[in-house]
Amino acid sequence: MNISDLLRHKTSDGSTKRPPVVTITADETVAALIAALSRHNVGALVVVDADDSVAGIASERDVVRRLADHGAELLERPVSSIMTTTVTSCTSDDAVDGVAATMTERRIRHMPVLDGGRLTGVVSIGDVVSSQISQLEHDRGQLEQYISS
Repeated sequence: MNISDLLRHKTSDGSTKRPPVVTITADETVAALIAALSRHNVGALVVVDADDSVAGIASERDVVRRLADHGAELLERPVSSIMTTTVTSCTSDDAVDGVAATMTERRIRHMPVLDGGRLTGVVSIGDVVSSQISQLEHDRGQLEQYISS
């Protein structure tokens, strides 16, 4: 299974149209980041620059860790002050198993999907694990059918 298959299954209405990628700019405030994370029920946002290129990623974990250091004043700081700038990405052609291995090795929970340099999606470790469980259930069903025939 490829990342493109995983993204296709992320749609909530059963359509083949991919859900939009929620982004934020580096100059927006951490308060705006938190509001967007909550509004879209996601754990991280891709940070983009003026030409929609990926500049970083900012997660709930980034907020919590910096909040411990800076207190409430963090909310008025720019996203650039907490975002991760070294972003590990994948393409829609990458295998889910390979992405899972990378996410585990690098201890990351969200990975932007870039096709031709353009942001086309985001996969989370939850998406990857769910996909792997579905594949295992499918394989088990096939084995049960083989054994019973």
